[in-house]
Amino acid sequence: MHFHFPQASTPIRWVFLVCLSILFSALLNLGHFPAAVLLGCMLAAILMSTRGSVLTIPKWYFGLAQGVIACLMARSLDPQALNSLGNHWLLFVGVSLSVFAASVLLGWFFMRRGIFPGSTAVWGLAPGAAAAMVVMAESYGADVRLVAFMQYLRVAMVTVIAAVIAHFYASTGVIPAHASPQWFVLDYTNLAMTMFLALGVSMVVYRLAIPAASMLIPLVLAIVFQYLGWLVIELPLPLLTAAYAIIGWSIGLRFNRAILKHAWDSLPKVLMAISALIILSGIIAVGLWKVADYDLFTAYLASSPGGADSVAVIAATSAVDAGFVMSMQLSRFLFVLIFGPIVSKFVATRMS
Repeated sequence: MHFHFPQASTPIRWVFLVCLSILFSALLNLGHFPAAVLLGCMLAAILMSTRGSVLTIPKWYFGLAQGVIACLMARSLDPQALNSLGNHWLLFVGVSLSVFAASVLLGWFFMRRGIFPGSTAVWGLAPGAAAAMVVMAESYGADVRLVAFMQYLRVAMVTVIAAVIAHFYASTGVIPAHASPQWFVLDYTNLAMTMFLALGVSMVVYRLAIPAASMLIPLVLAIVFQYLGWLVIELPLPLLTAAYAIIGWSIGLRFNRAILKHAWDSLPKVLMAISALIILSGIIAVGLWKVADYDLFTAYLASSPGGADSVAVIAATSAVDAGFVMSMQLSRFLFVLIFGPIVSKFVATRMS
């Protein structure tokens, strides 16, 4: 297929992107792939952006979509899941530390071997808080374009691999995530509170320019309100679909031709590094499967090296223990958010 739109107006590009996204999402849905809308929009955006079509999603749109996904994550983190998190905190810390340590050691190895320039590998392989890593990388001599490419390619690869595994995964004996989302609204009061957390709070904290705050603050508030019995999270399907589309487009549109051209010579090394991280995370998942009473795919999603938003969508649309997956992703998300920049800075400067 030959799609080149450097001369097309922006509205025409958007119309074509929406149509292509609907087509890909419908095909993936027919194949019973989880997160079909997110995957379809991401693939359509990658195809468009790499064929000369320059489009951008405003950052605050992405912040709003993350607020919706935060409420989706919180819905799986009911009191039972939170009690499990408290009772097995050592397991959650251990898995989060293992995934984080694997990424740091891989980054250090590739840096010391001179496979990537400077500390690029350290920042590029950090499993989460992608925007913060990209911003900080430039200050420590890393190739920021290559870091951005590694971060967003990792998210795309993890999303696609998890969706493909979920498609072929035999769900015998697995706990369903939750009931399918509805087109209609069950309770308008709960909907108003959910919209306030997902959209209102995320918009306010976006103005504060705190890394990942658009997702973290609504997530914490939704968990607390739900735990106290003040809120039943109401997420109608149109709202979820819009959030899935924005996140898919936001990931896909970052793969523009300039970044791909710059990264082309390093692509085999980048794929090798990301594949090694995914394999190590898979080994950690096997260990988790052996020591804990969870099925293998639940363990894989729980230890997956992010992003948390796309993994949340896959967990919500697959037959897995979504509460455990979201608890593990939340603990790793907080772990990387707090310690990621500090440890990556130490490795990039002191251990080089």
